Amino acid sequence: MKERGLNATDEDAEVVFLCKRGNTDAFEVLVSKYQRKMLNIAYRMLGDYEEACEIVQDAFVSAYKSIKFFREESRFSTWLYTIVVNLSKNRLKQLRLKEHREGLTFDNPIDSDDKHIKGDPVSDEPSVLEKIEGREARDIVQKCINLLGYEFREVIVLRDIHGFSYDELSDMLKIKEGTVKSRLFRAREALKNCLKRALGDL
Repeated sequence: MKERGLNATDEDAEVVFLCKRGNTDAFEVLVSKYQRKMLNIAYRMLGDYEEACEIVQDAFVSAYKSIKFFREESRFSTWLYTIVVNLSKNRLKQLRLKEHREGLTFDNPIDSDDKHIKGDPVSDEPSVLEKIEGREARDIVQKCINLLGYEFREVIVLRDIHGFSYDELSDMLKIKEGTVKSRLFRAREALKNCLKRALGDL
């Protein structure tokens, strides 16, 4: 019989179990393990280092207070990243950083030559970010990411920068996998167009 209800696929399950019993040292292990990744996600979402640091601090406080309610239905890391994404999204709304520029608001679908909406991108196609890997263009990439609406920003940050699967994104963002793919496709198209204007053809 499985005594603790632990998720066997979660490498953090034992540490989480200790955290639920009030072990602060165990929680520090999780902080050390995920702090940099969480900061990277928050920074990519917000485009502001100081804001990102505050988000990560708030996220760890929130995680510590609510970890006893965490159910091992998904990996701990997925649950933790969900907190970061949600806090980042809320901060974006508060700061009114969501852009409304015509070319990047996604109010209209992206059409192909025959006026039909393009399908999902081929899964093994290199992302725009992979194509410019190695160039000294981080600032330009971040500026283009900042122009995306938060719902498109989060999918491209989590998928193309941090490599989460479609299934994980669906779980984290509480949307259908098809919606994840659709948003990712449109985000990639907008990011590609922005980078073309800044860097030339990719």
